[in-house]
Amino acid sequence: MTNIRAALELALGPLPEEELNSLIQAVDTRTYPGGSIVCHEGEREYIFYIIQQGEVAFTKKMGDSEQFLGLKTKGEFFGELGVLDRAPRAATVHAISDCSLIEINEPTLDDILTRYPSVARAIMRGITRSFRDTDRITIAELQLKNSELARTLENLKAAQAELLRRERLKRDLEIAAEVHKSILPTSFPEIPGFEFAAVARPAREIGGDLYDVVDMGHDQLGIVMADASGKSVQAAIYMAVVRALFLSQSHARLSPVETAQHVHELLLKVSPTADMFVTAFYAKINYVDRQMSYIRGGHDRPIFFHASSGQVTLLDTPGRFLGLLPNLILEESSLSFEPGDTLVCYSDGATDAVRPKDGEMYGLERLEQIVAGYGDRSAQELVDIIVEDIDSFRKDAEQPDDLTLLVTKAV
Repeated sequence: MTNIRAALELALGPLPEEELNSLIQAVDTRTYPGGSIVCHEGEREYIFYIIQQGEVAFTKKMGDSEQFLGLKTKGEFFGELGVLDRAPRAATVHAISDCSLIEINEPTLDDILTRYPSVARAIMRGITRSFRDTDRITIAELQLKNSELARTLENLKAAQAELLRRERLKRDLEIAAEVHKSILPTSFPEIPGFEFAAVARPAREIGGDLYDVVDMGHDQLGIVMADASGKSVQAAIYMAVVRALFLSQSHARLSPVETAQHVHELLLKVSPTADMFVTAFYAKINYVDRQMSYIRGGHDRPIFFHASSGQVTLLDTPGRFLGLLPNLILEESSLSFEPGDTLVCYSDGATDAVRPKDGEMYGLERLEQIVAGYGDRSAQELVDIIVEDIDSFRKDAEQPDDLTLLVTKAV
């Protein structure tokens, strides 16, 4: 059990104890002797593998020969694309040494991706790395077949890049920063019975988070909190697209599920790259009767403070991220605001803050305690208290991800 825990954490990164224990109970392990085949190119078998021990190699048929693609070892994973898009295996996997593999079948993986956004993000990062590795292999093949042309092309590209690099980078960063700044609201609509406060602090020059409060008319209010995969220029432009789509689809007559479904389908059509996606929390509030319906598309679970009891609950309605996989999984839930009740939406930059002396993460539990202890404060005061506590916790350590908060309070 300890070895399984270590392999899961190595593959997927630090996980909350609840998520980690659930994963350990859901997976199977299997051993493969050195020299055996784990799976064959062209096969249809929907299993996601994490290497617990040993080393595997990947090969692919190229004409009459078999091309070596690369190696993976302890703590790495493979097979995710075959499960997610139900396609035949793209390569043959060989056990180079005696291997112990953690195997996760398709239904279990779907459940994990739906319930645990941190696991989904780790797997999506793995898919992104696989895309990039495939690109590097393709380029290497072209260089081997025509090395002289490749060298000439690289020299030309290098000369051009040296001339333009500094000015272009500076201008790109300026444009992207302006784009990201422009998509965040400078003020909130005046809504009877509600107040709002927010903060957005990028981890780098440019962020990939979004928050918004939209008055849709007909006594309806829309709330959006979203986090794009990736960082810098690409993420800023992608998030501008996401905001435009949410604004265009946020109508009083549409439910949150319908709005998110429309945004998802449009992202699949207009997304600038195959490895971009967005997690999102989207809610619709009738500010007369104070009823809220909402969806959670793979985003971190918002915290709801109940003023009457001083307790907090997590809005953990299951749902999958938007804009990458064709079949969107979403469920819609609802709740009522009473005077003093507060909704806290946040990005993973809040809970993933790390204390430098021992590497401990700030974590969801600590954030819940702050909200429970200060949920009776105004929206702006609560934002300021949370940010101050996170900064105190991580001291001078680098901010690992964009820190974004949006607080909605019934008054």
